[in-house]
Amino acid sequence: MTIHPLTETHWQAVKAIYEAGIATGNATFETQAPEWEAWDLAHLAHSRLVAVDEAGTVLGWAALSPVSGRCVYGGVAELSIYIAAAVRGQGVGRQLLQALIAESEAHSIWTLQAGTFEENTASIGLHAQAGFRIIGHRERIGQHHGVWRNTVQMERRSPTVGAA
Repeated sequence: MTIHPLTETHWQAVKAIYEAGIATGNATFETQAPEWEAWDLAHLAHSRLVAVDEAGTVLGWAALSPVSGRCVYGGVAELSIYIAAAVRGQGVGRQLLQALIAESEAHSIWTLQAGTFEENTASIGLHAQAGFRIIGHRERIGQHHGVWRNTVQMERRSPTVGAA
């Protein structure tokens, strides 16, 4: 497995993995994946990664979204990470998340945030292994298919960027 920058050429595979995550009902409040143009505008231009196997098949992806348009939050981003169902539990997410952390720090991101449905214990565990800590719980924060959902809020503060 290798990790590369995510580009528009990966979009169909990335979108398929995203749609599979949406279908689980425990990955996102979104109910459908956007088209490339909308996805591209919603994410930072840097720190977009795909994990691919030797055949070039996309195994997972990760990207960052800004948390605010205010300049004081320029070093804070929310992350998304999705792994193809066939390779979950095989270390793809761990390697992809570690690469995303390094990439984000290279672009002066000092805090990464993640909001995860409380039922998604695999994602919560993945983030915890990567140094994220639980900073809170949001109860009944939104409805998903007519059901109120709770989320676990996690963050990772860089030990090097913004540490001074």
